[in-house]
Amino acid sequence: MDHTSIDITLVIDTFLLLLIGIGPKIALVPFLEITDAIDPPTKQLMVRKMLTTAGVVAVLLIVLGEVLARLLHFSTGSLSIAGGIILVIIAVTMVLGSADPQESQAIKGRDPLRIAVFPLAVPYLLNPAGIVTLVTLSAEADSLAVVAMVLVLLAVVLALDVAVFRWANRVSDHLDESRMLVTEKIFGFLLAALAVQLMLDGLHSVGVIHLAAH
Repeated sequence: MDHTSIDITLVIDTFLLLLIGIGPKIALVPFLEITDAIDPPTKQLMVRKMLTTAGVVAVLLIVLGEVLARLLHFSTGSLSIAGGIILVIIAVTMVLGSADPQESQAIKGRDPLRIAVFPLAVPYLLNPAGIVTLVTLSAEADSLAVVAMVLVLLAVVLALDVAVFRWANRVSDHLDESRMLVTEKIFGFLLAALAVQLMLDGLHSVGVIHLAAH
């Protein structure tokens, strides 16, 4: 993508990438599973903490992403490969389930607000694809107008997150667990495909392979 000027293609592509990277779909099912036995007021606090943490980290990545890349001497290609590896681990967990049932119980036994930060805010809500997207946009944006556009679109996606999680919080007791489980498996497969694409794009970016134009 061209990050020097703003057009409708850049706006749509950026919005879709942010929706994948910090949208509600990956975090929704884990949120419902982890909070199923938690009282509504605590759930509301968890939602607020989760969204605030993900939003603050996302803004910091936009502002400081290029600086971090230079300080730590990594390219956006290597970041894409790393993000793909982490995302495929998350996807496999979603598809196959946790290998250790005690691990799930240990998560539920922790302080709810800490759970809201990890793993709900990061890496479920702000997932590896989102981290790659935000740092890449930070590194490649050549004008303040593009940065402002990214921040506006991020605010739109976070507003969508607020609406979805507030709705989920209110109707969680009435959601069909079997349907949610099927949804989680389907998203897991789609995330695995996204993870592979991230790794391929990263390998292409660093010159290891060549991807045909599409």
